[in-house]
Amino acid sequence: MSGAAAPPGPENPNRRVEVHKVVAHIATGEAGDKLKKAERVLEVLTSRKPVRTLAKRTIRDWGLRPGMQIGCKVTLRKKVAEVFLKRALWVHNFKLLDGSFDELGNVSFGIPDYTGFEGIKYDPDIGIFGLDVCVTLRRKGSRVALRKNVPASMDKKQYVSKPEAMRFFKERFNVEVVE
Repeated sequence: MSGAAAPPGPENPNRRVEVHKVVAHIATGEAGDKLKKAERVLEVLTSRKPVRTLAKRTIRDWGLRPGMQIGCKVTLRKKVAEVFLKRALWVHNFKLLDGSFDELGNVSFGIPDYTGFEGIKYDPDIGIFGLDVCVTLRRKGSRVALRKNVPASMDKKQYVSKPEAMRFFKERFNVEVVE
């Protein structure tokens, strides 16, 4: 047997990292006209109808009660999610902070003004709104832990780690990770 190393085999498709979903969220803290304007902003940015988010507990200082409408969000998946993510990263000049990544392969960052998106102009009827963008990265096969019928545990290797998420964003979206 010769000492030559075996040629590398094909990459395991279950080890490939992919964008599972992107959630764009605007928290207004109150219902009414302000919430309707925030919904219009998300509709303009994503071409999807937003869902209202509700308060889960009472915070007396902020005047919140459970069930009170306090924001809106849009969940994007597949190709639409990647297109929106590229637009959101463009607003950030394709730079993300090291602290934006968590240990399970999720990335969150904020955009202070929706008019930073390319092709979007300020509308005096809406005003200025910022939004949060949350990205969930997964590997194929991670559904077994989340399924309703016979859920199974996943090995730690199946989760996306922080360094893997950073590498994915550098390679896929040409993002610079700043410390």
